[in-house]
Amino acid sequence: MFIQRIRGIQTLLVATQAIFLSATFWLAYVVLTVGFAPGSTVFLGDYTLYWAVMLGGFLLESLSRGQGELVAPLTERSMVRLFPIALRQLTFTYGGLLLLLAFTKDLAISRVFLGCHALVLYAVLLWGNATLPSWFARTLFSGARENGTLLVGPTPRLAQLHGWLARKAEFGIRIVGLVQTDTAPPPGDIPLLGDITALAALARSADISQIILLESASPTLAKELIAICQQRGLRLLIVNDFAEQLGHPTVTCMDEGINIITLHEEPLENPFHRVLKRLLDVAIALPVVVLILPCLILLVWLLQRLQSPGPLWHKQERAGLQNHPFQIMKFRTMHPSSGDEARQATEGDARIYPSGRWLRRFSLDEFPQFLNVLRGEMSVVGPRPHLVQHNRQFAEVMASYHFRTFIKPGITGLAQVRGFRGEARTSESIAARLQSDLIYLENWSLSLELGIIVRTVWQMISPPSSAR
Repeated sequence: MFIQRIRGIQTLLVATQAIFLSATFWLAYVVLTVGFAPGSTVFLGDYTLYWAVMLGGFLLESLSRGQGELVAPLTERSMVRLFPIALRQLTFTYGGLLLLLAFTKDLAISRVFLGCHALVLYAVLLWGNATLPSWFARTLFSGARENGTLLVGPTPRLAQLHGWLARKAEFGIRIVGLVQTDTAPPPGDIPLLGDITALAALARSADISQIILLESASPTLAKELIAICQQRGLRLLIVNDFAEQLGHPTVTCMDEGINIITLHEEPLENPFHRVLKRLLDVAIALPVVVLILPCLILLVWLLQRLQSPGPLWHKQERAGLQNHPFQIMKFRTMHPSSGDEARQATEGDARIYPSGRWLRRFSLDEFPQFLNVLRGEMSVVGPRPHLVQHNRQFAEVMASYHFRTFIKPGITGLAQVRGFRGEARTSESIAARLQSDLIYLENWSLSLELGIIVRTVWQMISPPSSAR
């Protein structure tokens, strides 16, 4: 099956690049010993350890990417996509080594060696990602390894999958023709070989080694196809269109032999991932609460005394995990008699006292929420919690809105670092925030979590225009 072919090419790519990494490393070592210390081994044992750590980091990077990311160089050769992939590989390769050097205070390695090898390795990785996958595919999937493929299904479905089928040609998938289950004319570049009554005769052709059913079929047609493929020794692939029938993307999984379909992937349902996230929350929130929050309390209290005397805190009931309400903590940035608290803050809002604008712009008013994090009501990263009445309003706009409550709300989130913060004025704005929250929920990883935190810190230093 072509999925195995894709995985095989990726394995070959990683193995080849690991050889290139080793070759460039030891070639640079030879140049170093010959050019700068003739006749010396120049800490051979130390450099062997450096090489092993770098190779381990490189292999770890390949394991940390999802399947869709692994095959990216095969299906998209845009340099915009390939530059960051090579940079990520280089970061993992050198990251472990730099940590080792910092931890051991090792001064043995040459800084010139590190810089020159990093530049050469980046160029080699970039070249490998851009050229090797196609070369492997052309070499391995031509001739006897090319699969003559018969398509079975309706013409509209073929039109939808036309681009995907064309890209699979790189992996030896050669389209022989289409057996129609409808009467519409097929695309001109794919021959029409007849209707379903011609299927058995066509399957006897020596030019066909597999059949792709373009959509879910009736049990009768499916059984007929299975019988034909088993009799003729053909491979059968069925395109799963269940998500299109439901009008929603689906995720499939197997449990005790039962095939289960759900609507979303949820990495944070894994308890190990939840423990990692909680440990990170506490590791960040505890120092903030102990070291930073007391200073902010004093500063905000003084500003309020000068400009807007009243309570230090602003507490609101917000919707948390599974829509359970909790009291969120913030520094008060509006005058005590600010009216309807459900009304969203707008640009130039007269309810906000002068220093309150500054606190909101640099997100300093959010720091008391680290207390909510320590209490387990919030996380550092997650969908922003809204007022219960706002949740009801937003849910009327987006049917899947409440799915974001499957995880704890956060002080910051993917939507916020993408610039979707402040007042939600339109249904498009609400949809954009929800889309970001769902991307975070379905694709959670520790690297994504740390990336959002780093981007949040930067936005605190250089706030976007939407901060108010």
